[in-house]
Amino acid sequence: MHPAPSVIFFTTFSGLGFGLLFFLGLGFPAVTGWTAFAFFAIAYVMAVGGLMASTFHLGRPERAIKAFTQWRSSWLSREAWCAVGALMLMGLYGLGLVFFDSRWTAFGILGAGLSMATVFTTSMIYTQLKTIPRWNMKLTPLKFMSLSLAGGALLAGQVDAALVLLVIAGLVQLYAWVEGDKAFAGSGTDMASATGLGGIGKVRAFEPPHTGTNYLLCEFVHVIGRKHSQKLRVIALGLMTIVPIILLALPFSHIVGVLAIASHIAGVLTARWLFFAEAEHVVGLYYGKR
Repeated sequence: MHPAPSVIFFTTFSGLGFGLLFFLGLGFPAVTGWTAFAFFAIAYVMAVGGLMASTFHLGRPERAIKAFTQWRSSWLSREAWCAVGALMLMGLYGLGLVFFDSRWTAFGILGAGLSMATVFTTSMIYTQLKTIPRWNMKLTPLKFMSLSLAGGALLAGQVDAALVLLVIAGLVQLYAWVEGDKAFAGSGTDMASATGLGGIGKVRAFEPPHTGTNYLLCEFVHVIGRKHSQKLRVIALGLMTIVPIILLALPFSHIVGVLAIASHIAGVLTARWLFFAEAEHVVGLYYGKR
């Protein structure tokens, strides 16, 4: 798949923002007043900024509001409703902390649950696509949610939780890469099954459907070399898990904390670029790209 910057930004920063809101909703860290305002501001800038970035990939961004009408059948619509619910409840919870020095626990717990539900629904937008076997796995929601929780713990300053969650997120990502590399072949999709002509003999493309490029080639047939892919995986895993873990093991300081967060974000951005760049859409079979 073509790794569009807007979607990479969306999935990375909305996940981090809702991860931080999850911990804030559960009372970690236990802050009030202007300190609470600073934490909520960071969370909302990331979550809302990420959601807004997702509209830039739409041909008609002004129609994004219509996503709210299809909640019965669309994971995108469910994501929209969960996001609005989470932001409203966490807004009320933050209002109590910042201006009234009060912890309205019910709002916090419900908001935390909806924050994670938002990340889950985001992941399901990709998981449901049978035409992209690398995404069509149960590991995809685990990958999104584990990274969201790990990043949220880092941003919330929960060092012990962050260490554990970073390890879990790294292991989930490694396993997802291993299983993802086998997914396309394991799906059983090939030129014969795609055309329905397998019963009469071996099927192969005589020549490409056309000589020029088109929308399908631009959006669904991005090719990345295996050598580059492996290097980027090492960089992504190192930045988003290994470097933050090493930094968090050092005596704590705000500088170390900021460096750990910056490294994690850079790693997640790299991993999310690979998430799209390595995704193999079955339409590539018709162009000899798979």
